[in-house]
Amino acid sequence: MTEPREHLIHWLRDAYAMESQAVSLLETQASRLESYPEARAKVQEHLQQTHRQRQDVEDCLATLGVDPSDLKTLAQKMIANVQGLFNAMTEDEVLKHALGGYSFEQFEAGSYRMLAAAAREAGQPDIAATCERIQAEEEAMGDWIWQQMPILTKEYISRSEVGAAAKR
Repeated sequence: MTEPREHLIHWLRDAYAMESQAVSLLETQASRLESYPEARAKVQEHLQQTHRQRQDVEDCLATLGVDPSDLKTLAQKMIANVQGLFNAMTEDEVLKHALGGYSFEQFEAGSYRMLAAAAREAGQPDIAATCERIQAEEEAMGDWIWQQMPILTKEYISRSEVGAAAKR
């Protein structure tokens, strides 16, 4: 029988790997948003937040006396690199990044909601509070992306129509 603490550790390791993947994705996005300064600034801001979130998850693992999983982290980073490469090959790269980013933020928010519940079940209220804070941050970034989609789409189309660098 698996204890709640074991589930929590497993899922926190997943979250650490997920945040490592997010760092890779956001670094790629920030480097590719040359023609979209507002979006670039927001992605860079969220990148800094994501570095802190990854550290917060690592601190939660340390509280439980364990380390992140190197294998999971490596696998997630590889996935992020492939996704970034795929998006770079598309004409509407900025829009693909927005769609992928929105989906990823929703996945992260759901993961932290689950983690907060698991932490409460494992008797770890401080870890639950950390996960709830990160969940709110992921939801806020997802909301920002959602609000920006029509703006980015319009800007992409406008730039494309005049032959400006619309791709990135």
